[in-house]
Amino acid sequence: MTAFTGELVGTALVIILGDGVVANVILNKTNGFNSGWLVITMGWGMAVFTGVFVSAASSGAHLNPAVTIALAAAGKFNWSLVLAYIAAQMLGAMIGSLLVWVAYKQHFDATDNTATKLAVFCTSPSIRNVRHNLVTEIIGTFAFILAVLFIVSPADKLGSLDALPVALLVLGIGLGMGGPTGYAINPARDLGPRIMHAVLPIKNKGISDWKYSWIPVAGPIIGGLLAALVFKLIG
Repeated sequence: MTAFTGELVGTALVIILGDGVVANVILNKTNGFNSGWLVITMGWGMAVFTGVFVSAASSGAHLNPAVTIALAAAGKFNWSLVLAYIAAQMLGAMIGSLLVWVAYKQHFDATDNTATKLAVFCTSPSIRNVRHNLVTEIIGTFAFILAVLFIVSPADKLGSLDALPVALLVLGIGLGMGGPTGYAINPARDLGPRIMHAVLPIKNKGISDWKYSWIPVAGPIIGGLLAALVFKLIG
């Protein structure tokens, strides 16, 4: 695969399995209905493991604009490739969320709560407060990307053998920092599916909550840049 295809396919797999586990847990009449937060965090960890393992050889398995920007800021990635990587990640996230909707369409139709339907696609805060929600995303992504920077060093990119530690890291972030905002820690993971929620013909879908949408984009980017700064100081 080319680097663009690797990022697209890897990110799509992350969303298929990640948004898929959310759908399985919260949508009505699924076999996994109401199985809880631990199932969701484990599912997201395995989603990232799969995406990283598949795309590591071709693209370095960024799968996240915050990771791409942080790696460039840390001097481990060429800035000229950043926009292409982000475009691939966004497209992959949109394709992945589309496929989740196709797979779970009957269960979307069987679910009346509009917030539940939106939660399959993207994050929302448990307590809505712009300042605290933004800070939470910054802290969660800072911890995630600082650890990733040490995992990739000195190779300057993730390899397939790094899939497991990154997956365990995502599991830890979800368990430790997922409560306040749902731990987006990835602008493409949130924005791509949110766009698909807005455009897909989902029955009684409600709003796509664009008022909140900038937080899971800005927070991870800020957190990633701070992580790159700290890594350059102590790494």
